Amino acid sequence: MINEKNRCIILPMHLQLFAEGGGGGEKTEQATPRKKEKAREEGQVAKSNEITTTFMLVIMFASIKILGPDIINRTIGLMVEITNLFGTSEITPHFANKLMQHIWIEGAFMIAPLCFISFVVAFLANILQVGWKPSMKPMQPKLSNISPISGLKRMFSLKTVVELIKSIIKIVIIMIIVYFSLREYENLIYLFYELPILETYALIMNIALDLGIRIGMFFMIVAVIDYIYQKFSLAKKLKMSKQEIKDEYKLSEGNPEIKSKIRQRMREASMRRMMQDLPKADVVITNPTHFAVAIKYDEQTYGAPYVLAKGADIMAGRIKSKANELNIQIVENKPLARTLYYTVEIGDEVPPELYQTVAEVLAFVYNLKNSQKEGARV
Repeated sequence: MINEKNRCIILPMHLQLFAEGGGGGEKTEQATPRKKEKAREEGQVAKSNEITTTFMLVIMFASIKILGPDIINRTIGLMVEITNLFGTSEITPHFANKLMQHIWIEGAFMIAPLCFISFVVAFLANILQVGWKPSMKPMQPKLSNISPISGLKRMFSLKTVVELIKSIIKIVIIMIIVYFSLREYENLIYLFYELPILETYALIMNIALDLGIRIGMFFMIVAVIDYIYQKFSLAKKLKMSKQEIKDEYKLSEGNPEIKSKIRQRMREASMRRMMQDLPKADVVITNPTHFAVAIKYDEQTYGAPYVLAKGADIMAGRIKSKANELNIQIVENKPLARTLYYTVEIGDEVPPELYQTVAEVLAFVYNLKNSQKEGARV
């Protein structure tokens, strides 16, 4: 807009565009369950790879200790078998092919249990962290994943630098643990040349197991810290602005203004139905100014008297006015009118504890109608 007096141009500015996120204000609110669920479907979960590494490290060392003797025995047996074959068979291409197949099959049988255990451990470690809810969205191709520019941004991002520093620190600490652990076995290592193969294997397994326990304890500490950090990082990433929460509420629950209009129309329709049914009432029980409850008793349809209509204040006045027009008897009973209004819905039967009181009112109304009929005959 141009100001004619000062000849200056006034441009409308939308300040929300300069807020964090460009249109929702500062993200200070915790993520709603709906946003958390949506993030989970997209693969955004608080998951620490360190926990998986720790589980696999500990379980694999335990598995090697348990399965190690069998692997060694089978390896020795295979070597003896190969040596005997070389001494008794002619070396031909066919023989070499069969021998390699045999070695591959035996090696696969020896390694298969460890591979299966590592797969199960990795699977369970992830399930324990994020639960079981598979999603294919993270596997869907995205242009940003193959974009060179996006790739360079990820390579030189703060997150990548932090992960690199973490990896270097972990490697340095593991090297320190290995160094001081081997220092304790320094004298025993020199005996490797003198011990039989099985005793050498047992010594190596003890050293490896001790190393595994120490490194595993270190990784446990790292895993706990990393998991807490991942939870905090995800919560911060999913934070929402107040405007985003309002928009989400409108999408999930519907626009409050529209819902209010719908409820108003439903109330109006209910009132119209109620006023249409009012001529069927036997009596209207009032407060007398605040509440009005219309009662009907039809022994063929209901087992007890039921509420045909009810209202408070203005609606109570409308019910009483309509009742006067229809010559329906109005009975004043403050406690009964209040109790019926608050405890019985329209169309519901009167509760048993009010049978006696309502019956007395109906009996009074029926007697009054009978008296009026007899008086009219006379």
